[in-house]
Amino acid sequence: MSQSINKVVLAYSGGLDTSIIAKWLQDEYQCEVVAFTADIGQGEEVEPARAKAEALGIEEIYIEDLREEFVRDYVFPMFRANAVYEGEYLLGTSIARPLIAKRMIEIANETGADAISHGATGKGNDQVRFELGAYALKPGVHVIAPWREWDMNSRKSLMDYAEKHGIPVELKRGKKSPYSMDANLLHISYEGGPLEDPWTEANDADMWRWTVAPEDAPDKPVYIELRYEHGDPVALDGAILSPATMLETLNKIAGENGIGRLDMVENRYVGMKSRGCYETPGGTIMLKAHRGMESLTLDRDAGHLKDEIMPQYAKLIYNGYWWSPERQMMQAMIDESQKYVNGTVRLKLYKGSVSVVGRKSEADSLFDENIATFEDDHGSYDQKDADGFIKLNALRLRIGAGRLSY
Repeated sequence: MSQSINKVVLAYSGGLDTSIIAKWLQDEYQCEVVAFTADIGQGEEVEPARAKAEALGIEEIYIEDLREEFVRDYVFPMFRANAVYEGEYLLGTSIARPLIAKRMIEIANETGADAISHGATGKGNDQVRFELGAYALKPGVHVIAPWREWDMNSRKSLMDYAEKHGIPVELKRGKKSPYSMDANLLHISYEGGPLEDPWTEANDADMWRWTVAPEDAPDKPVYIELRYEHGDPVALDGAILSPATMLETLNKIAGENGIGRLDMVENRYVGMKSRGCYETPGGTIMLKAHRGMESLTLDRDAGHLKDEIMPQYAKLIYNGYWWSPERQMMQAMIDESQKYVNGTVRLKLYKGSVSVVGRKSEADSLFDENIATFEDDHGSYDQKDADGFIKLNALRLRIGAGRLSY
């Protein structure tokens, strides 16, 4: 502890780990703790965290519903880019961290706190994401990461600390999940336990929470229609929905049809490989639908350029650089590309798969049936033009071929 801390904003879940952290901060730093709990759609009540914080002597408590802001200002902009990390991961955990970091800094400014704290471990990506976001928004803030400071490195040591300091430990009946889980409105992740062996199949029926197994999904396909405005889904089957309600509804429909499961080994920013399983049901539908809408309305080379920068954009989010100038520059370009991404996509959901089966845009479609037809195009396209086009593009190949020796 190199500097005196008067007040710290703690990202507080109400669970055992963050309750221990709250007490540890009070004792080790002799400071006030401000508890901040964010509801971003994790699927469990957050209000009970208030009573737990009060029991620890915490007086300033923030419990906030951030679901609409989360989807509107973070999930939707990311999906405009079709962002996928390492070809598979839809960045469900990654995209939640910049919002939490932003709100922690805002609360620090509101309460006069000079530090923030989180419960992320020293092995994971989240410590990087929280802290890069915090430093980008308040360069002089002090960050306290207890897992990098204290010597409690086992579950037993945490339990002993809780018992010594009178921190209640909830003893739940029934089978305890062996997995480390993180959930929000976009996804739920599973790590640890049996998943630490990458050869072991993740077929535990008790693990998957949001999706049925594809083989158990209904035998009859489900059709839905998504209407897009400027690259964002705004209506489902004709009903206008708010961003959070849209994602929540798509999660339910997709989950019932076995859509959105992923099992992958990914490369963490801190250097190690990690095996994780993810459920992203609504996000899987949104990615497919958005690409379907862009296929009709987005210029060819504009779309290709988006695809070229997408891996870099996704990597920035995964690594915690949401607030970086380069991500914001990319976002401005991506958002500009979505000006004409308007229309409706029809999708077919069936036993774990989602397919685009129709797309239309009355005002912004670039598809011209008169040109694309295999029937009489009435002079809309002169096929003779292709001769010069091909010869000009072949010129360098023909010149280069003249010097080849075999």
